[in-house]
Amino acid sequence: MRILVTNDDGIDSPGIYALAQALQGVGEVTVVAPNQQQSAVGHALTVAVPLRVHPYERNGKPFGHAVTGTPADCVKLALDAILPERPDIVVSGINHGRNTAVSLIYSGTVSAATEGTLLGIPSIAISLDNFSLDADFTHAAEVAAWLVPILHQHHLPRGVLLNVNVPAIPRDQIKGVRIAEQGSGFWNDRYEVRHDPMGRPYYWLTGSYIPDGHSGSDDQLLTEGYVTITPIHYRLTDHTMLEELRTWGIEGKGGA
Repeated sequence: MRILVTNDDGIDSPGIYALAQALQGVGEVTVVAPNQQQSAVGHALTVAVPLRVHPYERNGKPFGHAVTGTPADCVKLALDAILPERPDIVVSGINHGRNTAVSLIYSGTVSAATEGTLLGIPSIAISLDNFSLDADFTHAAEVAAWLVPILHQHHLPRGVLLNVNVPAIPRDQIKGVRIAEQGSGFWNDRYEVRHDPMGRPYYWLTGSYIPDGHSGSDDQLLTEGYVTITPIHYRLTDHTMLEELRTWGIEGKGGA
């Protein structure tokens, strides 16, 4: 099995290292990841400047390809110019912090997996519910190594990926795996005004996350101690509103 590994925290992050190491026992792993932090870039693609790729080493050994672009760039570039053969699966992560609810819109980790499925490759995004610098990615990596062969055996419709979140608690305290719906948690954020040494203002995004407490949501089940798996897709049409909009009498009009 050929596995493409990427992320949004950068090729030097501990999460992608733990993931790549765990997947070595599952298949042939190739790492193509951003050369620096790319969190919350969403599905951005680099179009105004050229992309550059450099070999990257960890512990004195070749580790992968560092790309001067976004997570979605990494997947597209890997398939078109770096890999000699198409991968059988794309695994994005392990993200430093949960990717649930509204965070899926912003997440570069999820967007890399979305790009994989756009290109017809089964894809997984995996995140650990821990933002601390000393986070232990061991169990999240084991979850990925367990799940990848399962995904390889089953069919995901084109356009659908699996978003996986792992609680940051001791392995023996994890209650199990639950299939969860995307929650409706949101960021209560604001821009804090600061001033540089010249007295000029600048703005820094800050705030706090308000999780979804609804039973069955990814937020709530993750908080309760479950590994959550959510199937998501990029098709954004609201079919309920589609039908209502047709009752507004605007179809067939010429516009303003």
